Amino acid sequence: MEFQAGRGEWYCALEWARLLGGRRQYEQALQVLAPYIATGWWPAARARAELLEGWGRAQEAIETSRPHTQAGDRLALNFFARLLARHGRAAEAVALLRPGVGDWFIAQALVDVGDAAGRDEDVAALLEARIEAAVPACDDPDCHRLRLEPSNAFDLLATVRERQGHVDEAIALLRRREATSVNGRDALADLLARHGRIGELRAYADSEYHGHAVQSLAEVLEEHGDAEGAIAVYRTFAEKPHGIWRVAHLLSRLLVRHGRVDEAIAVLRALTDAPGGADDCAVDALCALYAEHGRAQEALAHLDALKERRGGEEEWDFFRIRLPLMADCGLLDEVIEQALAHPEGGTWYAAWSLSHLLAEAGRTEEAVTVLEQHPGYNDAVLAHHLIGLGRIKEAVHLLQARPTTAPDPDPRVGTYSNEPPF
Repeated sequence: MEFQAGRGEWYCALEWARLLGGRRQYEQALQVLAPYIATGWWPAARARAELLEGWGRAQEAIETSRPHTQAGDRLALNFFARLLARHGRAAEAVALLRPGVGDWFIAQALVDVGDAAGRDEDVAALLEARIEAAVPACDDPDCHRLRLEPSNAFDLLATVRERQGHVDEAIALLRRREATSVNGRDALADLLARHGRIGELRAYADSEYHGHAVQSLAEVLEEHGDAEGAIAVYRTFAEKPHGIWRVAHLLSRLLVRHGRVDEAIAVLRALTDAPGGADDCAVDALCALYAEHGRAQEALAHLDALKERRGGEEEWDFFRIRLPLMADCGLLDEVIEQALAHPEGGTWYAAWSLSHLLAEAGRTEEAVTVLEQHPGYNDAVLAHHLIGLGRIKEAVHLLQARPTTAPDPDPRVGTYSNEPPF
C-alpha cells in the first residue's frame, strides 16, 4: 500500500495515511497526503482535516480547511461549517453559510448548524423571506408552481418549526411543497408518524400517489405491534390503479418478516402476472424469494412459464435469473452450457455472470479467459478472479491500466460517445 500510495494511487494513499495515524505516526501520515494536497484538490484537503480532527487536533483541521471555502466551493463550505459547529463555533458557521441560503445544499447545512448555534429563529426568518420572494415558474396564469430558491425551503423551514415545537405550522408548510417525496420518503408522512397523528396520516396516505405515505403508516403500525393493520393498508393501496407496482415489494417483505412466506410470494406473483408487470426486477425479486426459502424449483417453473408466454424466447436479463437457481438445484454444469449457448452468451455483460458460475465450478482459469475476451469491461471482476489464482501482479496492473480506446458499442443501449450529450 505504501508503494502504491507513492505512485499516485489516491485510495492507497488515503488508507496508508489512516493506518499510520492509527499507529500514532501522525506526521508521516500527513506527509503521505502532502503531494495530493499540494494540487489544491479538495477531497485530499478534506481527508487531511478529517484525520486531524480524529486525532484531537480540531483547530489545525479548521485552519487547514478554511482556505478552500474562500472560492465558494459548496462541498468545502458544507464540510467546514459542520466542522466549526462540532467544535463550539456554530455561530461562525451560520455566518459563513448565510449568504448561500439560496443553494439547497448550503441551506440544509445552515438549518443543521443553526440548531447547534441556537439560531433557529434567524434561520427561519431567512427561509421565510426566500419563500415570500418566490415567483411563478412560468407566465401561464394557471401555473401554480413556484421558482423557489432554495428548492427545499418549505421542507427546511418545517424542520425548524418542528424542532421549535410548532408541529401544526410544520405540517402546514409541508402541505405547500411541490415535490412530496425525496429519496423514497415523504417528509409530511414521516412527520405525522413521529407525532402519532395516525388519523391524519391515514387520510394523507389515502390521497398520496407514490405510496410513500402508506409506507410510513405501515411502518408505524408495525412498530406498535399491529402487523395486521400494516398489511391491510398495503393491500388497500395495492388495489388502486398501479398501486401494486408501488407497494408489492414492501408488502412482500413485511409478510416475510411475520412468517407469511406463501402470501409474500402470492403478492409478487400478482405483480409479475399483471399486464406489463413481468419486468426483470419484479421477476428477480420473486425468484430470489423462492430461493431464500428453498424453493428454487418453483422459481424455475415460473421462469419456464414466463418464457412460454413470450414465445419461447428469453433475453439475457431474464435468463441470468436462472443461473443461481439452477446452481442451487445441482445443475451447475448444465447451466454453464446453457449460458455459453445463449444468443447473448458472448457479450460482455453475460461474461460477468458466466465467470462467477465457472469459478463456482472450480474452473477459474476458464472464467478469466471469458472475461479477457472483453477488455475494458468487468475489470474488477477479472481482478478478483486473478487474485484467487494468486496472480496478484496481473490484477494490480489491470486495475491501474487506463483505457486507450473507446469500448465496443453496447448492443443494449446503442453507440458509445464521450461527447455530450451522453
